[in-house]
Amino acid sequence: MKKSLKNLVKLFFVFLKIGLFTFGGGFAMIPLMEKEIVRKHGWIEKEKFIDAISITQSVPGAVAINLATFFGYNLAGIPGAIVAATGTALPSFVIVLIIAMGFSKFNNNQVVKNMFKGIRPAVVGLIIYAGLDLARHIDWSKFLLCTFLMTVVAIIIFNINPVSLILTAIVTGLLVYQRNTGRDDQEEAEATSFKIQES
Repeated sequence: MKKSLKNLVKLFFVFLKIGLFTFGGGFAMIPLMEKEIVRKHGWIEKEKFIDAISITQSVPGAVAINLATFFGYNLAGIPGAIVAATGTALPSFVIVLIIAMGFSKFNNNQVVKNMFKGIRPAVVGLIIYAGLDLARHIDWSKFLLCTFLMTVVAIIIFNINPVSLILTAIVTGLLVYQRNTGRDDQEEAEATSFKIQES
C-alpha cells in the first residue's frame, strides 16, 4: 500500500470500523481485524497475521493498539501506523468519555447492566473463535504442541505472567529451530559434497 492520502484515509476508516464494531477490545478484535486485513483487502498473509499477534503480545500496551500500529506501519510506514492506531482507539475513546461524563446517572441502570451481561458471553465467544481460527493455521509439531500445553498449564495452574511465557517461547523457539536449521544445512552440505565426489 502506498502512503497516498487516499490510502491513508481508507486505512483509517478500516481500523475505525474495527474499533467501532468490536466490543471487548483486545483479542475480541482479532476476528474482525483478520476479516478486514487478510480476507477482504488482502493486505497481509494469514501466516504474517499470526506472527504479528505473537510479536505485539510480547510488548507492553493494549493488543488492539499494538496490532493496529504494527499493521499500519507495515502497510504505509509511520503515517499508516498513526492513522491505524488513531482509527482503532477513537471509537472507544469517544464512547468511554461519554460514559464517564454520565456515569453517575446510569451506573445503577438495570437496562445498562443487562446490556453488558449480554455482551460478555459474546466477547468470550469471539475470543474462543479467534484462538481456534489461529490454531487451524499453525503447522503443528510435537514441540509446538508441548509448548501449547505447557503454556496452558503455566497460566491456569501456576498463574505465570503471559509476557514471561511469550518471551520464554520466543527464546526456546529460536534455539530449537536455529539448531534444526543448522543441522539441515549441514546435512545438505554433506549430501552435496557426496554427489560431487561421486561425479
